[in-house]
Amino acid sequence: MTLTPVDILRVGNELGEGITWRARDQTLWWTDIQSSRLYRYTLATGSLQSFPTPERVGSFGFVGDSEQLITAFASGIALFDPKSARVEWRARPEEVAAGVRFNDGRVDRQGRFWAGTMVEDGKPPARGCLYCLGSTGEARSHIQGVKISNGLCFSPDGTRLYFADSPTRLICVYQLVEPEGILVGRQPFAQIPEGASPDGATVDIDGCVWSAHWGSGSVVRYTPDGRLDRVIELPTRQPSCVCFAGSDLDILCVTTARADLDDSVLHAEPHAGDVFLYRVGTQGLTEPEYRA
Repeated sequence: MTLTPVDILRVGNELGEGITWRARDQTLWWTDIQSSRLYRYTLATGSLQSFPTPERVGSFGFVGDSEQLITAFASGIALFDPKSARVEWRARPEEVAAGVRFNDGRVDRQGRFWAGTMVEDGKPPARGCLYCLGSTGEARSHIQGVKISNGLCFSPDGTRLYFADSPTRLICVYQLVEPEGILVGRQPFAQIPEGASPDGATVDIDGCVWSAHWGSGSVVRYTPDGRLDRVIELPTRQPSCVCFAGSDLDILCVTTARADLDDSVLHAEPHAGDVFLYRVGTQGLTEPEYRA
């Protein structure tokens, strides 16, 4: 289906990603990875700010009782204060070497930060991993042999973790066993058609997964059993991440990218790289905060 957005934030990002809603101050945050900038948008006033970052930011999460962000920089995970630009490194795994950088990430329902890496230079073997950072500051690798970590999100009760290695076009689901936070029972969840790959994702109040399909210009909603439920078509082909925002968590926000699009495509898709806001008739969940 084609919906008319309630707003388009005309930011023209090279690679907009990681969009996340901070409920406590009603602000929308995202990263433009290639431009090494974070954005903060206040929905009530329309105020937009941006903050330079010392490295490219793949993803981030909010920190309880703090203005810091738990941040997956290209080379590692750190606490970062956007206003002062202060960085406090927490983990720089030795596997994150030349040609590998951090990408998608999210805070789970228990307050841990999960972030995955990707092989940026395209050279084999698949050297990416999915890490989890708890309050102790130790980053533990849970999944190895990944090309591009993406689609990380959690079921409403926190017992299921969704994850995709984008080039495989497959979203998988794992059981998240507590209190250790161990992943078991990997199962296929949804296979993406050719011409698209799963990018950033989120889960709504009904436990349905909303996945940005890079390459096909669509956001797809899957039911908890993996059945395709809805398709929202965007006017640009590279949607990259989604979240729910607003006081009622009923606005679906979608980042997009203009990276690697030639002039003819950019002419046909003038909103490539902008952020789209839609009302989709359902609600999301409050984003958990990292327990530092």
